[in-house]
Amino acid sequence: MFEEHIMFIDTHTHLYLSDFKAEIHDIINSCVEQKIEKLFLPNIDSSTIGDLLYLSSKYPTVCYPMMGLHPCSVKENFNSELTKIENSFKKNKFIAVGEIGIDLYWDKSTFEIQKQAFITQINWAKKWKLPIVIHARDSFNEIFEILDEHNDENLTGIFHCFTGNETQAKKIIAYKGFKLGIGGVVTFKNAGLDKVLSSIDIEHLVLETDSPYLSPVPFRGKRNVSTNLIYVAEKLATIYNCSLNTIENQTTKNALNVFKL
Repeated sequence: MFEEHIMFIDTHTHLYLSDFKAEIHDIINSCVEQKIEKLFLPNIDSSTIGDLLYLSSKYPTVCYPMMGLHPCSVKENFNSELTKIENSFKKNKFIAVGEIGIDLYWDKSTFEIQKQAFITQINWAKKWKLPIVIHARDSFNEIFEILDEHNDENLTGIFHCFTGNETQAKKIIAYKGFKLGIGGVVTFKNAGLDKVLSSIDIEHLVLETDSPYLSPVPFRGKRNVSTNLIYVAEKLATIYNCSLNTIENQTTKNALNVFKL
């Protein structure tokens, strides 16, 4: 889709949300100026499809859309939502199925239908040979159980916003073709993610912001933007005792491989 060269890729940013509407052009220009040249956009539910597609069409060489139903949007009408999501796949080109997964932090009562929606979308990804971008919150064991059953040579993807322990990290990278999405949490003083990553090779990581959420230090608690990706990269350079260029080069290569770009 584009030539590989050294740049940063934000593999997970919700820049199509209304939080950014008034200044989106300036944000995208700032990203490109700072060598954050590719922005991968995960969908949330049917209400965000229009804005997602609009931003991707307006900046086609920078913004790359994914399509999926976020687990927090899995409600009683989830089958209707999945139909709208699937119809969008039939009309548009996407780089991944996402973001999908299981979230047991906000609502455990929807676990069974979250599981159904997750498995349905995993099957889409295998059918269309697209990676999946997984939202996992308080749900690693449940997701591992599903992946153990449904994983095959056609399934690859990212565990978005990885905040797990070393055992969970090693379980994920044992699934061939899966990588850890590392964002602002790695900069948090007491998160402990730096210690986990010290035993994980950089070849298993991709960079992300999850903007407008999870701003890195020194902007923790404020609205996140994709230009903050540099703080995540700098923290990784410190953890791995390597140059920023090494982080840039390897994580970009990793992202291009997973997303088949």
